[in-house]
Amino acid sequence: MQSKATTVDQYLSEVPADRQAAMNKLRKIMLKNLPKGFKEGMGYGNMGYFVLHSIYPAGYHCNPKDPLPFAGIASQKNSINFYHMGIYADPKLLKWFIDEYAKTGLGKLDMGKSCMRFKKPENIPFDLLGELCTKITVEKWIEMYEKNLKR
Repeated sequence: MQSKATTVDQYLSEVPADRQAAMNKLRKIMLKNLPKGFKEGMGYGNMGYFVLHSIYPAGYHCNPKDPLPFAGIASQKNSINFYHMGIYADPKLLKWFIDEYAKTGLGKLDMGKSCMRFKKPENIPFDLLGELCTKITVEKWIEMYEKNLKR
């Protein structure tokens, strides 16, 4: 489900009432924990966190007009999704996250390559996601992106 919202605040106002608190808390965690240089905005119909063209002029290889994506939050039909490209690009970081998630006692992790799906807002590991956000600087993300992902 992609929104036509042009701002994060507009997007959040469209989120179902039972997800409002969790989505707002995820946003606060992102803004508090992401290293300097990542910027919040809308991308692909969802909330995103990017490296702007002023820092990385080449942009995203799929569409160089877009800033380089790093993370995102989306309210989908059946879940709240948290996206983090760093866990897709860095096997050590992925292992760390999976191991730490297992310690939360929140059950089985529903995860794709860079996407974590949370069907119940009460099962979102907010503190762990905040810690994950601190693990990669803008400079490190650009280095990883160019090494592992850029075609």
